[in-house]
Amino acid sequence: MNHLVVIPARAGSTRLPRKPLRLIAGRSLLHRTIAMARAAIAGRSDVALVVATDDAEIADHAQAVGCPAIMTDSAIATGSGRALAAALARAQAPQFVINLQGDSPFQPEGALGAVIATLEHGAEVATPVIALDWAALDALRDHKTRSPFSGTSCARAPDGRALWFSKTIIPAIRDEDRLRASQPLSPVWRHVGLYGYALDALRRFEACPPTALETLEGLEQLRLLELGIPVMTVAVDPPRFDSSGIDTEADIDRVERLIAEHGDPTPPL
Repeated sequence: MNHLVVIPARAGSTRLPRKPLRLIAGRSLLHRTIAMARAAIAGRSDVALVVATDDAEIADHAQAVGCPAIMTDSAIATGSGRALAAALARAQAPQFVINLQGDSPFQPEGALGAVIATLEHGAEVATPVIALDWAALDALRDHKTRSPFSGTSCARAPDGRALWFSKTIIPAIRDEDRLRASQPLSPVWRHVGLYGYALDALRRFEACPPTALETLEGLEQLRLLELGIPVMTVAVDPPRFDSSGIDTEADIDRVERLIAEHGDPTPPL
């Protein structure tokens, strides 16, 4: 078995231009994502790591912090499309491709390994989720009053199969006060920005145009569900602090406050 972990790092973010190079407490977003990935795959000779970008400055920055980079077409619209391009550019195509989103550097410690294990056990697509306790749900609701498209929730079946993803908080909760009094965890699962694919499933995804619901939500994983490709979610423990993606200036400010309060979770390179 062989795996390729790809960090897509596109320059042209509309909400946060040149996002991979933006500094968070003195280290770039891309630098932090690379450091997290390298720590997660340490000791595995069957897993390679690469940055896939459309920008020479971003490629140079990746290489400067010790990660190989590959230039991909700027017309590629999705992170998973960029991950596929990176996989197909290799001399030997990998069996599994992991799209580690470059704007989510504060992943749960075991997320990458859990996704790889789920793929090795037969999943076509795998992605991690975190069960939110009530305090975390309250924090997510508060955050969305300022950044409504930051953070994704997931509705999942008892076996872990994803039913839906949304930028709104799903499911709606009837009789919430009773649930709060009776159980420590809310029914809301937060999606972590990490996707693992069997190569054939990724090819099928990229061969199809974006779907209407994918476009409305801005969530490429909805294309998989609309195409009937099962997505297996894997529950992981929460990270040291809020693991949502970095999409806005407000997100940078929030994470820098968390680092100042709780310490920096990014391992050194």
